[in-house]
Amino acid sequence: MLQTEYVRNLNANYERVLLDKKPEEKRYQYCILSRGGIRGLLPCSLRYMNGLAYLYYDISSKQNVAQLFGTRPVTREWMKDFLWSVQQIRQEMDRFLLDTRNILWNCEQIFQDLESNQFFFLYIPYYQGENSFLEVLDFLVEHADYNDDILVECVYHMYEQVENCGEAYLQAQIFEDAKALNRPIADTVPEEKTTESEAFEEAEEESRPDEVKEPEEKKKRRDEKKGILGIFEGKRHKSREMQEEYRREMQRAMNGYAVAEEDPYDREEDYGRTIYIEEKTEEEACMYRLYTPEDRLIAEIIKPASVIGKRKGEADVLLDDPSVSRMHARIMRERDNCYLEDLNSTNGTFKNGLRLQPYEKKKLEPGDEVKCGRVLMVFR
Repeated sequence: MLQTEYVRNLNANYERVLLDKKPEEKRYQYCILSRGGIRGLLPCSLRYMNGLAYLYYDISSKQNVAQLFGTRPVTREWMKDFLWSVQQIRQEMDRFLLDTRNILWNCEQIFQDLESNQFFFLYIPYYQGENSFLEVLDFLVEHADYNDDILVECVYHMYEQVENCGEAYLQAQIFEDAKALNRPIADTVPEEKTTESEAFEEAEEESRPDEVKEPEEKKKRRDEKKGILGIFEGKRHKSREMQEEYRREMQRAMNGYAVAEEDPYDREEDYGRTIYIEEKTEEEACMYRLYTPEDRLIAEIIKPASVIGKRKGEADVLLDDPSVSRMHARIMRERDNCYLEDLNSTNGTFKNGLRLQPYEKKKLEPGDEVKCGRVLMVFR
């Protein structure tokens, strides 16, 4: 099993991969990788420590895809950019006579620069472990925007083709199939209704004599398609449930800030009557906040995962400071506890003065100091 960890060295962040044996440094793939300059591959260097060999991949100022879409859906535009990058990296591999099977197809090892939107892949020379593009598609199946029928159908089609055809499908056909993502979004089809083509097929089959019914293989394919569409609907339903739960969560959180229109003690007829004070829910009682050292409120931690950064649309806690990365850190709520995690920031995330390693998590306690770049905050 591949052993990886995130470390910081001097002014750069790295993903470090432990090799199971001493590499033959003079072999072609090691030589070409150490030379660098291959567009789309993470810069890599071979280092030795305590008799062990490590590959260091520079991931500074980049985010891995698993972190980027941990709490939000994959969009069609992002999917098009990603597949275009996969096509480009395959062309680069051919140009340098490198084996594309040595690229780790795992969303935790695929990175994106949020400034340039360029993708970077992790390449391990002569890698013999388990590795398949299905890992990427598994992630996309779980995180695709299920309100976009064209995107979802494309992802599932690619998943089926890779599962059936393997590497041969990735060589060319996948990029032809990706052109379906350029289709305009069709009008929303009412739920639980078949498409026009399916309805036509069913009507046509019913009108045929028994002896000219459609071949069993074609019927089987249509039934499989219906099964996939059923999965789509299940995913959409789950997505709607999550959105509704978040809406209810926000309402519960905001109820504590409602202003009474009338003071009950101002009414003479109520004088002397005991007023019932509604108990706060567990969620309201566990509200956490970030303050400046001068005790000014910066943000409330309401979501299960709140990203701290300076990129609008990506960050829940916006910090307008040049030392803060676009997606710098995040605070995750797990039951009654909160955890601080560095998101591979350029200038580091600190808890009580101690710097976190890239993607390292630390439990937060009320009164802890959280520092992102030069911005100091107090967690309560």
